[in-house]
Amino acid sequence: MAAGGLLGAGLARVLFYPTLLYTLLRGKIPGRARRAWYHRIDRTVLLGALPLRSLTRRLIQDENVRGVITMNEEYETRFLCNSSKEWKKVGVEQLRLSTVDMTGIPTLNNLHKGVQFALKYQSQGQSVYVHCKAGRSRSATMVAAYLIQVNKWSPEEAVKAISKIRSHIHIRHGQMEVLKEFHKEITAKAAKEETYHTSQT
Repeated sequence: MAAGGLLGAGLARVLFYPTLLYTLLRGKIPGRARRAWYHRIDRTVLLGALPLRSLTRRLIQDENVRGVITMNEEYETRFLCNSSKEWKKVGVEQLRLSTVDMTGIPTLNNLHKGVQFALKYQSQGQSVYVHCKAGRSRSATMVAAYLIQVNKWSPEEAVKAISKIRSHIHIRHGQMEVLKEFHKEITAKAAKEETYHTSQT
C-alpha cells in the first residue's frame, strides 16, 4: 500500500469510534436532522449503517434479511456486530468486501461479487443488508452498482435514486469513477450477449 493509502487507513482507524458515535447520535436526535439507521431501497436490498447485534432479530424477522454485505474492515465490526459464524447460526450468510473507511474505493471485482450475492437472494425472494459504518459511501457505492445492473441505469441515475430514499449518502469522486467502469463493463457484456443471441436466430 502506498504511503497515502497507509495514512488514510491509519486516520480511518483513529476516527472510527468518534465518527461512529456521531452516526449513533444522528440516529437518535428528533426532527429533520435525524438520520434513519437503514433504508429499504427495493424489494431485495436494504442500505444502512453497522448492523449492531441489537438489530439482528429485527433485520431477520421484520425485513427478511438472509444475506449481509459488509464493506467494513475487520476492526470496524469486531466488537459491535455479529461475526460470520454468528450470522450463520441465525441463518444469514455474510459476504465481507473489506474497503478502507473515508478514502476507500470498492474494487470492480468486489462490486461484481457483491451484486451477484444480492442477485442470489433476489432470486429467492429474500433480502440483503448492505452496510459500511454509516451507510453513506462504501455501501452506497455497492448498492448503486446493484441498481445499475438490475435496472440498466447509469451511475448518475442509480445514485439519484438512492439519495431520494437515503438523502445523506455521499458518493466520492473515486467511487463514482469505479461505478462508471462497472457500468461500462455491464453495458459491453449486455451488448455482446445481444449480438450473440441475434446471430443465433
